[in-house]
Amino acid sequence: MSETSRVCLMDEEAVERALARMAREIVEKNNGTRGLVVLGIHRRGVELSERIRGFIERDEGVQVAAGTLDITLYRDDLAEVGPRPVVGESDLPLEGIDGRVVVLVDDVLYTGRTARAALNELMDWGRPARILFCVLVDRGGRELPIQPDIVGRVVTVTEQQVVEVRVPEEDGQLRVDLVVREALGGVR
Repeated sequence: MSETSRVCLMDEEAVERALARMAREIVEKNNGTRGLVVLGIHRRGVELSERIRGFIERDEGVQVAAGTLDITLYRDDLAEVGPRPVVGESDLPLEGIDGRVVVLVDDVLYTGRTARAALNELMDWGRPARILFCVLVDRGGRELPIQPDIVGRVVTVTEQQVVEVRVPEEDGQLRVDLVVREALGGVR
């Protein structure tokens, strides 16, 4: 895969502003913080969910239940991932998700397949009262009828362009880049 160009769509300040706004929208859509559970989808959705949860806790003065989802075994392209996919751990709050408002957080929404896998896994854990889907970047290109409830930024890109969300915990920086590649080795 040969990289031909990289353009910054959101620098650290822009990402932080978007996450702070998204946190406020979550509280507004839920009419407060009662019953909230914020779950990040591995990998970068986990770090973004922690930031969102931090904004909610700071602004509302309450603790919010949190957890993580690893959707690896729920992917519809598991055979393409390889014979030994790296499976992480899902970690849900001890009090569970039944009857609660679950906020699923991911970095980029593209085809909708990651969101579908997350919903399938979530239903194996319980029955939430409501699920809100929250993404930092919606790049369009849906293959499934999945739409986010809360979006940091909407961008229109071609199939040759990749939206890369970078987080300090994984990449050493917080930003969103648009990368144009000569040949894509698969769907992201």
